Amino acid sequence: MRTKVKQMLSKKTFNPVSNQFIIYTPKGRYFQSYNSIIAFIPNNINHKIKLDKYYWDYSRTTTKYRNEFLGENTQETKKKIENKTYKLIDLNK
Repeated sequence: MRTKVKQMLSKKTFNPVSNQFIIYTPKGRYFQSYNSIIAFIPNNINHKIKLDKYYWDYSRTTTKYRNEFLGENTQETKKKIENKTYKLIDLNK
């Protein structure tokens, strides 16, 4: 599989959403908001989901589409960070 980039679609209108992307790689899926990588979901179920420690909760727009990408709300995401289900790292090195 090659790397592919797809623009996120609005759940209401199914139109492309500006500046919100899902990047598909052989290792897993990344969520990018504007120019920052926000989250990574690995294909290997033994690896943790990773969130960018600086940008994971950057703005309302980023939060809205991060929630869609992860399939959960911010409270659930915060709990998973606290209990170490998710790992905070620098995804934008």
